[in-house]
Amino acid sequence: MTARILDGRAIAAQIRTEIAERVMAVVDRGVQPGLAAVLVGDDEGSRIYLGSKHKASADVGIRSEQVDLPAFVTQGELLATIRRLNRDPEIHGIIVQLPVPRHISELAVQTTIDPAKDVDGLHPLNVGLMVRGDPSFPPATPYGIVELLLRSGVELEGAEVVVVGYGELVGAPLSIMLAQDSIRGNATVTICHVRTRDLASQTRRADILVAAAGTPQLITADMVKPGAVVIDVGVHRTESGLVGDVKFDEVKEVAGAISPVPGGVGPMTTAMLLLNTVAAAEAAIGVR
Repeated sequence: MTARILDGRAIAAQIRTEIAERVMAVVDRGVQPGLAAVLVGDDEGSRIYLGSKHKASADVGIRSEQVDLPAFVTQGELLATIRRLNRDPEIHGIIVQLPVPRHISELAVQTTIDPAKDVDGLHPLNVGLMVRGDPSFPPATPYGIVELLLRSGVELEGAEVVVVGYGELVGAPLSIMLAQDSIRGNATVTICHVRTRDLASQTRRADILVAAAGTPQLITADMVKPGAVVIDVGVHRTESGLVGDVKFDEVKEVAGAISPVPGGVGPMTTAMLLLNTVAAAEAAIGVR
């Protein structure tokens, strides 16, 4: 059996078409949605990643700008930049590319962004609303994973889900979203990590297995229940190219469906970031 490929690029393209229609409606009201990205330092991978976001923004009619700051920028200077963007009426969404240098507090960055412009969904207020099941801006990657599953026809209600990797950006919020009583949830969720005893015995129970541990090719074929849906969140640069947290070539022979790296979760994350941005612009002009 060879797994069905969950094509994040194709589904993200469908979502971007829907976003473009909403952007046009906002523009018709005299406002162009604006997204600002702040990059601290000169990491080439981050620059390429933000470049793809800018292109995707332009494709749907969202104006985007990038603020480049040196790696030695002080925390005060970075926070002042964020506050300037908070005050800019032409900016509806703000993201700060993570990670930031070690001398800067990520929490300070996240709490400084205006919650109404926090399209990454990382401000503590927005995290709290997400936990309550009433998110203003769901975190982009978990949001994208859930949409990838739903739009691929994967049944979530009653499903046994195992998430490998407890992190504030993906594992933790995704687990909460999937367990909540909603059309995007009602699953039974187990959270594991690389230190889980006998990890394979946990992952083999999963109808849906999400690999978000940040460990290259951690998940092998013997760790997957035949026919399971496997979502690979990891992205790692190797001499042979990009790989994920899943050993794709062998797992695809066991799984029923699998997301590739690249072309799976990544495009969905960008699409949901843009969806949050247009939602922020709609809220700013009183449209919901």
